[in-house]
Amino acid sequence: MLVELAVGDAYGAGFEYADRPFVVRGNTLAGYVQHPRHRDVLPGRYTDDTQMSIAVAEWLLGDDHGIPALADLFVRAYKRDARAGYARGFRGVLEEVADGTELLEVLRPESDKSGAAMRAGVLGLLPDLADVRRTAALQARITHRTLGGMTSATAAALAVHYCRYDLGPVAELPTWLAATLPASTDPAVWARPWRGKVGSPGMDSTRAAITALAAHTGTAALLQACVAYTGDVDTVATIALAAASCSAEYAQDLPPALLAGLENGPYGRDHLAGLDARLTARFG
Repeated sequence: MLVELAVGDAYGAGFEYADRPFVVRGNTLAGYVQHPRHRDVLPGRYTDDTQMSIAVAEWLLGDDHGIPALADLFVRAYKRDARAGYARGFRGVLEEVADGTELLEVLRPESDKSGAAMRAGVLGLLPDLADVRRTAALQARITHRTLGGMTSATAAALAVHYCRYDLGPVAELPTWLAATLPASTDPAVWARPWRGKVGSPGMDSTRAAITALAAHTGTAALLQACVAYTGDVDTVATIALAAASCSAEYAQDLPPALLAGLENGPYGRDHLAGLDARLTARFG
């Protein structure tokens, strides 16, 4: 799971909010591309989507499942492997604080953007549906204590749970979410296909990911479709590939060039594969 979502994150990072003509020309899956403006994010390097997912995975594998422990892991993950991709304000906070206690004191979690959803997929591995919902919303409250932030995070985790525990055909995931996770006063929002550019709210990226998941049966085509939306496509791809990697229906056919080209430093591809192995040992 973590390897696949990191591929989605790193590939999508080359196209995040890029002009449509650039996306159309470059979205071939032949390899990672350099973003036309974000020169600090090198091809094949993942961003905050994956780094925070690593922290959530470590939290899930650990013994302390309290919010302070997760906040501490967010800080620790950044301190040991500082990287680009974070929102400027949040990155500044991570650089200033010493630990999770300070992070919780400083943060004002009023955002409805996608930061809580992008990291929530790992929580879908929990075997109990109620635990998935509770834990996904709980972790969202650290940074995104809003209806949109918590709902989108819960939906991202539930998509993984639905695929991992084979709760139905992937094509019916939007309908299942509409029945399982009402969004505000319009539960049918999940069943309406997403169209067009993806904005920064978590509901945008999660809805786009769910639409793409339901429409494809292979991870390569899924990744290409996520990026083709334009906008916040690295988050869309991260959410979608986390779920697709757990689905028995999905062909796991990501191009070898993308798998081989994913960064492999101390916290790169091999480290992610090791965490995946530990998650499999824990959750099957």
